[in-house]
Amino acid sequence: MKAVIVGGSGYAGGELLRLLLSHPEVEVVQVTSERQAGKFVHATHPHLRKRTDLKFSSRKALEPSDVLFLALPHGQTSREIDRLLAAAPLTIDLSADFRLHDRSDYPTWYGWEHPRPDLLQDFVYALPELHRAQIPGANHLATGGCLATAAILGLYPLSRAGVIDTTRPLVIEGKSGSSAAGSEPGPASHHPHRSGEMRSFAPTAHRHTAEIIQELGFHSANGSQPTVAFSATAVEAVRGILITAHVFLREDLAERDLWKLYRAAFAEEPFMRIVKESQGIHRYPNPKILSGTNYCDVGFERDPHSRRVVVMSALDNLMKGAAGQAVQALNVHRGWDERTGLDFPGLYPI
Repeated sequence: MKAVIVGGSGYAGGELLRLLLSHPEVEVVQVTSERQAGKFVHATHPHLRKRTDLKFSSRKALEPSDVLFLALPHGQTSREIDRLLAAAPLTIDLSADFRLHDRSDYPTWYGWEHPRPDLLQDFVYALPELHRAQIPGANHLATGGCLATAAILGLYPLSRAGVIDTTRPLVIEGKSGSSAAGSEPGPASHHPHRSGEMRSFAPTAHRHTAEIIQELGFHSANGSQPTVAFSATAVEAVRGILITAHVFLREDLAERDLWKLYRAAFAEEPFMRIVKESQGIHRYPNPKILSGTNYCDVGFERDPHSRRVVVMSALDNLMKGAAGQAVQALNVHRGWDERTGLDFPGLYPI
């Protein structure tokens, strides 16, 4: 397949290019960037030296392709969507512009009215673990946000089984590395501000809350549903997401019962690993050892003093939380082995 990456100068765009350059079924024919047009791609992504001679070009003149990956800033894709959709038969959007199906969620969580609400139902949320059956028949795919993806995958086995106490709030804390904020510099990413910090940047109303509610079926229209209380904290790491969620159970389930629920949900998933050891420093999910991989590690701990379960999930925000998820969705769409181009196991120690 011929592929074009629109918005390829950012971190997610760079990861997409890295993955697709090694994908046996894909040829990247164009990478766009308005600011870097005319410059070699490796000038922005130095790890791709001698891997490609492509130069950035403007998206005003898109090359013919079979799949168009969109890695534009939030709010930009939807303003140009008609022209972009016409450029290729398959579109995979990494921005937030078409993740949510309810038009009212955009002013609530993003602060703007969606310019093309008529297209929201046309996009499939491209998380294969939840929507593998819908992805092959869709021409428009939207990948999930990095924090949302980690939270959804960690909690999915419990919501799927209907064991969550809906009268209690579902409290989720997400810690993220600096690359999750994108490649554009700002005060929050300035080294003297970021170095050594653990900064709460969204204690309430984080936009990824909407995806968690949507994908886990927690809309109030479905009857009694738990309140999702999500907070986000920036930590001193470049890559990585670590989710810690506090879930109260409807029944007094034992650890072995929880094991059964997680195995039933993820036993056949190539990129899901249940990490729960009895000892050692890596007995729970750790995003550091997932850098560069498409894995999501999930673990849990049953509170012996209450019906609380602490769920932990970890992933690389630029991989399973962005570019890796997009490539996995492409593999599913085309009927290829889902692991194609995504078999890097990670590094240890790192």
